[in-house]
Amino acid sequence: MIHSTAIIEPGAKLGNNVSVGPYSYIGNDVVIGDNCVIESHVVVKGPSTIGSGNHIFQFASVGEACQDKKYNNEPTTLIIGDNNVIRECATIHRGTIQDQGVTKIGSNNLFMAYTHVAHDAVIGDNVIFANNASVAGHVHVADWVILGGNSGVHQFCKIGAHAFIGMYSGVNKDVPPFVTTIGMPAGPAAINKEGMKRRGFESDEIMAVRRAYKAFYRKSLGVDEAIASLSEDAEKYPAVQTMIDFVKGSERGIVR
Repeated sequence: MIHSTAIIEPGAKLGNNVSVGPYSYIGNDVVIGDNCVIESHVVVKGPSTIGSGNHIFQFASVGEACQDKKYNNEPTTLIIGDNNVIRECATIHRGTIQDQGVTKIGSNNLFMAYTHVAHDAVIGDNVIFANNASVAGHVHVADWVILGGNSGVHQFCKIGAHAFIGMYSGVNKDVPPFVTTIGMPAGPAAINKEGMKRRGFESDEIMAVRRAYKAFYRKSLGVDEAIASLSEDAEKYPAVQTMIDFVKGSERGIVR
């Protein structure tokens, strides 16, 4: 399962049934869980912990030191969950001591070719990065988000659950849950109705999220006024309360 040309440093720990292809490099302080597939010409450096069932394709670079100029070779980490697919030439960097010192990725995510996850980013579960999508340092991406091809997210931004970032979007503010964005800079376009339907949301809750979207973006209301107008729906529909909580907690402000 380990090709003869692969280099596995003595400090690396590989689980059961791990495959490492030709000319790949697994550095010290790397832990790889069971049933992972590391294709040819992959570089994995540490400290990094990778869960089980992950598939990393050729020429990906995982766990490399970050590109932040303040980084001074501190022993920061990368943590990756289970069953992720990391495609060709994707790059995922470790954290910095200016944050929590860790870049964290959940489970069941797809990172297509040439995608980039910068230092200290936190990525949830079931997220899709389409080709060339990139997030800068300290970005938080919640569960079920889709980033379209060639989209980019500015440092410290947060993307709420089930949001859809359209292709070529340049995100420089927080994106509330369920919102679809497009443009440069990215602005709100609609709710991610199709995504909600696919994930089992009932039609009445989807309509409530649409009303919340209109309150924030279509009625010329201030944020506090919009939140007040949604109090009844927030009590009945958890998705609306999720949107409200996100907007209240936004430090950069939401996309407009």
